[in-house]
This record gives sequence, structure tokens and C-alpha cells, in this order.
Amino acid sequence: MKTASRVQNMTEGKPLKLIFFFALPLMAGNAFQQLYTLVDTMVVGQALGVNALAALGAADWTNWMILGIIQGFAQGFSIKMAQDFGAKNYEGLRETVAGAVVLAAASALGLLLGAQLLAKPLLVLLQTPDAVLQSALLYLRIVFAGIPVVMAYNVLASVLRALGDGRTPLYAMVVAAGVNVALDLLFVLVFGWGIGGAAAATIIAQACSGLFCLQAVRRIAFMTLTRKDFRINGSLCLLLMKLGLPMAFQNAIIAVGGMIVQFVVNGFGVLFIAGFTATNKLYGLLEIAATSFGYAMVTYVGQNLGAGKVERISRGMRAAVAAAIATSVAIGVAMLLAGRMILGLFISGTPEEVTAALDVAYHYLSVMSVCLPVLYVLHVTRSALQGMGDTVLPMVSGIAEFVMRTGTAILLPGLIGENGIFYAEVLAWMGADVILVTSYLVRIRGLKSCALRGCFGKEGY
Repeated sequence: MKTASRVQNMTEGKPLKLIFFFALPLMAGNAFQQLYTLVDTMVVGQALGVNALAALGAADWTNWMILGIIQGFAQGFSIKMAQDFGAKNYEGLRETVAGAVVLAAASALGLLLGAQLLAKPLLVLLQTPDAVLQSALLYLRIVFAGIPVVMAYNVLASVLRALGDGRTPLYAMVVAAGVNVALDLLFVLVFGWGIGGAAAATIIAQACSGLFCLQAVRRIAFMTLTRKDFRINGSLCLLLMKLGLPMAFQNAIIAVGGMIVQFVVNGFGVLFIAGFTATNKLYGLLEIAATSFGYAMVTYVGQNLGAGKVERISRGMRAAVAAAIATSVAIGVAMLLAGRMILGLFISGTPEEVTAALDVAYHYLSVMSVCLPVLYVLHVTRSALQGMGDTVLPMVSGIAEFVMRTGTAILLPGLIGENGIFYAEVLAWMGADVILVTSYLVRIRGLKSCALRGCFGKEGY
């Protein structure tokens, strides 16, 4: 029997409570998703050694670029879904979802071909050390083969989040994390498939999470799609691409900046790469609550904009920023206290190798932990703008991140040594914040003025 019991209307009720309790299961879901990465890293680092860990690091940003493009499209498409749902335009919502499915399928096929063709040239361009090149390439080949699976999960999860359902993606990640842990241990430790086994485990786990979300979408009463919904609507497809493309480009340009940082890091040797990689794997844990608040804000702002409730957007933004900063401080303190012990789980080798890699990893982690509130403001503000339907200025902020990250990575190590690379991330966050905060203040002022002039009708903006 179909039900919409997990769908949540965020146009009514206390903003802080709505945003926090929507973000809470997303945080837990993201934690389980990060478990993929952490388990991969722990199993590979402990079972296969420092070189295998460095291979994962060498593949990181290339992999993240493709994943970021996929997530950008999915999140961009969900903006229109949230606005349709807030306006109670269910027919339009179904057409939007159908259009997003078609565009996502086409995009996934294009990305699959492009990623496979570019995997080796990108690794060579980044001057990946010969000792880890083939392992990194094998990992990417297998992960990229699963691009359609990853796209399907992200689009389905975005549909659910747009309708206010933050719990189902959590349950999907719990299932996927369990599958991933079991298969990691089986493929790497029992079958001896090495780094390729870790990649295969991740893709199979993503497929399980996608199927879980698909079943949840099919149970929503007003989400029964028909052949009529899949009729090509040129203006709708154009709008969806206008929302999705800037977000995909934003994530891609951020990833390119990360690749340039990786290029610099690759010149510092395998032990430095291993330590840098260990902290980058914890980056996901640092960012868990930030991305969750971000998802919550896209849905909250999108639904309230669709309903024409501008003042609620402003109230929700203040509540979200306060909650995000408090959360970031708590996470930062925890990482400063326990970070070195956690990082030690990823690294194996001789005592000298472990000590050298841990010193690199903890220094990098400390810098990011202290500056974590800057990252959390970035996510909340960027997502609020995206929920308003503005994906261009967030894209501009991504370009600012790129400039700050690459400029720091290229220039600072030459001035203060290789440790200068640790400041590339935090300076990138700061550069983006300047653009995002200013843009939000201008945008919300314009919406309030529009509301006073009666620009919002019965069905929203």
C-alpha cells in the first residue's frame, strides 16, 4: 500500500526544530556513507600497506570530481522538486521528477564514457608516483564503472529529501554501510582482491542503497509516474539543466582545485601522501553535519519559496547558521582531542613510517578543525541560495574556492615549506564565504521587497 508518511511539509512549524530534525537523520546517513570511505581506507591501509593507502589518495580527487558532478545534477534537479512540493503542485512535481530521471540517465552515460577515457591521463597529469599509479588506476576503473548506479542513488535520495524525507536516505545508508563493510572484509582479506576489491564493494553497496530509495519513492501516493509525465518538455528540461549544470560545474571546479593540490602533494613523497590521504578521509567526518544542514536548507528554503513565505526563509537561515556553528565547534574540539588516535587506524608500516605519516596527518587535521565554522557557514549559505533557485552565485563561489585553493597550494609551500599545503582548504572556504554571505544578504533583501510588492501568488513565487 502506498503511503506518504515520511513526507514533511517545512512551510509550517518552528524553523530550528524543522531544520535540525530534518538534518539529524541526514547526519547519521552521511556518517554511514563515510563509513564506506573509512572502512576502505582502514582495510587497505592496514592490510595492504602505505603504498596502497597512497594509491587511494592519488585517486581521491579524480573520483570526487565525478561524484561531485553527479551530486550537483541531483541537487540542482531537487530544487525544482522542493518548490513544486511547497506550492502543492503535485502534477508539476511528477513531471519534474520524470524529467530529472531522463536527464540523469543521459548524464550518467556521458560521464561513464568520459571518466573511463580520462582516468589514466588525469593520474599521469597529476604526476602520480609510479609505485601507486596502477593501483590508483584500477580503483578508478572499477568505481567509474558504477557511475549509473551512483547517479540513480543520488537522484532518488534527492527526490526524497526534496519532499522532506530525511529518514529513508539514512536507512539506505545503514543498509549500504553494512554491505560495504562485509564485502570489504570478504573481497580484500579473504579473496585477496586488493584495492580493486575495495572499489567493487563500494559500488555494490551503492546499488543496495539505490534500490532501497527506489522502493521508498514508489510507496509515496502522489508520486506514481505515468507515461504522460515522461513526455519531453523542452522548457522544463532547460530549467532543470539551468539548475543542475552550475552546481555540477561548481563541484567539478572545486575538484580540479583539489587535483592541483594533489599534484603538489604528490611531489612530497609517499609518506606525505599517505598522511595527507588519511586526513582527507576524515574530511568527510568533519563535513558530515555541514552537508546535512546544507541539504536541509535546500529543502526548507525551496519549499518556503514555493509557498511564498519569505520571512520564514530568513528566520530559518538565522537558526541554521547558529546550529551549524555550534555543531562545528563541537566536532572540531573532538577531532583535536581524539584525531591522532583515529588517524592511527589508517596507517601501517615501520614505526618510523607511521610516525612520519601521522605527524603530517594530525597537523593537517588540526588546521581544518580550528577553522571548521568557516566551512559550516559556507554550506548553509550556499544551500540557502540554491534553495532560492540561484545556482549561479554558488558556482561563482566555487570558482573563488578554486582560485584560493590552487593559489595557496602553489605559492605557500615555496614560502613556508610543505606544511603550507595544509592551509589551502581553509583559505578556499574563506574565499567562498565572502561571496556567499554577501550574495545571500542581497538576495533575501530582494525577496522581501518582492513579497511586499505582491510578487508571490497563491502558489508561491
